[in-house]
Amino acid sequence: MVPRRSFTIDTEKTTRTTYVLGTELTVNLNRCAPPQSKFFSIKCSPNVHYKITPQAKDGNAVPYPLTPNSVLIVTMDAVSKTANDSKVPTAHPITFISLDVDADRDSVVEKNNPNKGSWKWGPNGHGAILLVNCDSESTYKKTLDSEVDEISKVSDLQDMSKMILRTNGPAELPEGYKLTMHISQTTSENVRVFRPRTNVQKDNLFLKDYIMVVGTDMLTQEVPYLGGKTELEFFVEGLHFPDKDFDGLITINLSLLEPCGKDFPETPVFTDKVVFHVSPWIMTPNTLKPVEVYVCSTNDNYSFLKSIKNLVEKCGSKLKICHEYMNRGDRWMQDELEFGYIDSPHHQFPVVLDSPRDGDLQDFPYESILGPDFGYVTRHALNEEVSSLDSFGNLEVSPPVTVNGKSYPLGRIIIGVAFPTATRGRNMTQVVQDFLWAQKVQEPIALYSDWLVVGHVDEFMTFVPAPDRKKFRLLLASPDAGYKVFKSLQNNGHGKAEMFPGLPEAISVNEILSDKKLQAENRYVQNCIDWNRDVLKKELGLDDEDIIDLPILFKVLEEKTHPRAVAYYPDMVNMIVLGDQLGIPKPFGPKVKGRCALEIEVCSLLEPLGLKCTFIDDLAPYHKLLGEVHCGSNVLREPSPFKWWNLEL
Repeated sequence: MVPRRSFTIDTEKTTRTTYVLGTELTVNLNRCAPPQSKFFSIKCSPNVHYKITPQAKDGNAVPYPLTPNSVLIVTMDAVSKTANDSKVPTAHPITFISLDVDADRDSVVEKNNPNKGSWKWGPNGHGAILLVNCDSESTYKKTLDSEVDEISKVSDLQDMSKMILRTNGPAELPEGYKLTMHISQTTSENVRVFRPRTNVQKDNLFLKDYIMVVGTDMLTQEVPYLGGKTELEFFVEGLHFPDKDFDGLITINLSLLEPCGKDFPETPVFTDKVVFHVSPWIMTPNTLKPVEVYVCSTNDNYSFLKSIKNLVEKCGSKLKICHEYMNRGDRWMQDELEFGYIDSPHHQFPVVLDSPRDGDLQDFPYESILGPDFGYVTRHALNEEVSSLDSFGNLEVSPPVTVNGKSYPLGRIIIGVAFPTATRGRNMTQVVQDFLWAQKVQEPIALYSDWLVVGHVDEFMTFVPAPDRKKFRLLLASPDAGYKVFKSLQNNGHGKAEMFPGLPEAISVNEILSDKKLQAENRYVQNCIDWNRDVLKKELGLDDEDIIDLPILFKVLEEKTHPRAVAYYPDMVNMIVLGDQLGIPKPFGPKVKGRCALEIEVCSLLEPLGLKCTFIDDLAPYHKLLGEVHCGSNVLREPSPFKWWNLEL
């Protein structure tokens, strides 16, 4: 729809205004006409066009009869070279003004896209995209770029989105007219806009030559009108991710203001606006290619580190070791952080989400990971009690799924919480949950994990790639599958074979199967896992053929509030997935003909999928401390090829 502007003329003297190309001026003639007027006539310059509504019965009648509803509509088709070269009983310098962004999401700032002022999801959607400038270009003192109200390096401009003011008109605007950029108070908390100084040649720009236009409590500022056919570049910087009180949408306005006389404020004669959507933080599932594996070095995990290093070499990834001076004995790399990324048509980079657990590893994400093109974000639980459920072993994401016809091409986030009917229990802090839900593109699923001592979803589930069906399998810990293995051993005459052979914890298959208390505990655990199984089948659109049950027993510890469970032997579902290479906790199961029966069972389930199983001894440095291979490692993965803005929401 063509923008219209109501305009009033003064018949006693010449009235001037500025016309912006592509708009319509409407004049209510009856309101402007002298008393007792009955007719009117119009003269205009060649490039000025007009029409009158309602149209007179005799279209050729001149002068035109004046009616109570007579409206003059004026348009023009060429810009002015001088201020007063177009007339229609008044003087109108004609100027083309357009505030432009990459509204069609192809990395090019196109001219005057009709959809630039709104946002629409989907492959046929529109609206520009903005990154949160959450990395750090600083060389000396590390600081988030979004916390510095100036551009620290030219490379910092790459993390921002371009916006271009295109004008075409007279060399100067008429006296008193000016262009202003303006945003709302709320928007100013989430965005900053910079531009180069106009008196500096583009090739000679230094950092000091970029000035902030709007943002951070600066709601409006005049921007230069350069005259002629010109373009002025702006750089738009996102400051915050979508969250409970911010939907991620940002509107920036540009207005041409007209003077109204001494002691009166200017009024807008033309306004243009553009809309950006801030990129959400996106998690990466196990099915994406690993780039770098992170693990801690401690005084008791040398053998574990060596096994991880060999596994990483097999898959062709990099290994980053966090040494003791940084981890201070905190080995739980999975719990401290989660890797994700942000994406726009012109740029993308990984972003680490730092958990509020704040163990002795708390400085590692900021001090060792944050850097150029590697962002950082965290959420602080200021008024909430942080529990084990806030560690990010309790934060996972599924591979892409389609559920009842609805597609989730980036997968769905999975967290663990207290049971819905529980009157008390541990939950992930609301500030973290609000952040995860606000990202929108990976709609979260809440599972019941508070039945575990540690309380993390990665203790009973994970995903592995597969060549068929949905291109992945959900692996679930299963006491039933565990007892099935042990009963089979007993039936085949291996009842005296020992769990933890050669270790002080050694116990025979017969002893395990005769332990009624252990059986009752595992019936309870199986019920808890089955409840989650049903939720996952429903929320991820899975069939039983998409799920593999791994043989894992649990034991229940008596805690102050109520009983909670831990893995009885190393929890094989708590594995690291690196392409087709799996690093699985070594279960120390009963041996038959020199081979671990539990390892044989797991290999028989996973190797037909083309997966290679490596069993890693984590018994002393991890399992006995209530964690496993996955808890002690983390994986940076390639981003998804799917573009989040193409989601149908």
